[in-house]
Amino acid sequence: MERRELLKMIALATGGVVIGGEFLLSGCKNEKAGNGLMFTDDDIIFLDEVAETILPKTNTPGAKDAQVGKYMTVMVNDCYTAKEQKIFHAGIKQLDDACNKMFNTGFIKATDEKKKSLLVVIDKEAKEFQKNKSEKEKVEREKASKEHDKNFEFESNHYFTMMKQLTLSGFFTSEVGATKVLRYVAIPGKYEGCVPYTKGEKAWATS
Repeated sequence: MERRELLKMIALATGGVVIGGEFLLSGCKNEKAGNGLMFTDDDIIFLDEVAETILPKTNTPGAKDAQVGKYMTVMVNDCYTAKEQKIFHAGIKQLDDACNKMFNTGFIKATDEKKKSLLVVIDKEAKEFQKNKSEKEKVEREKASKEHDKNFEFESNHYFTMMKQLTLSGFFTSEVGATKVLRYVAIPGKYEGCVPYTKGEKAWATS
């Protein structure tokens, strides 16, 4: 699976443009990225727990095996604007507060079932946010086009949409995600224009 195809799938699954996607493709740092708010070790542990709840370890590796928490911090610092960075950092506290409100305990100390239940609720909230955002942007984009306004900017994604996108991109571009979850053929490899597919087989990590 090519990275461009992966980004399209992530955008479709989360209902939002993948922030920093173009920089993931090019391997470059966003020149407009914010100065980078500091992530603590506790933040990385927290993000690992969120990612692992989204992609848990089963008979295949989970998000923690791919060190997705650290990946998130690099992408946020290198590719997110100052505004997006603030939303992401605030989202860590918002998610923890939501867990305390729902279960009277912080996210880290919550059981796996409680973490999953919480993220189902937050994910629904995020998708509704992204839907409303998309509809609003469509109207504003059309207005900007009529007025020849070149300063139109997309509104930032919901914080959980950011976390979910980074979880998926971080995991499926990692070594363990590509080689132990997806089917992997190292490059260079021979070209096969038509490969039989059996329902239930893993997708390919490269194409």
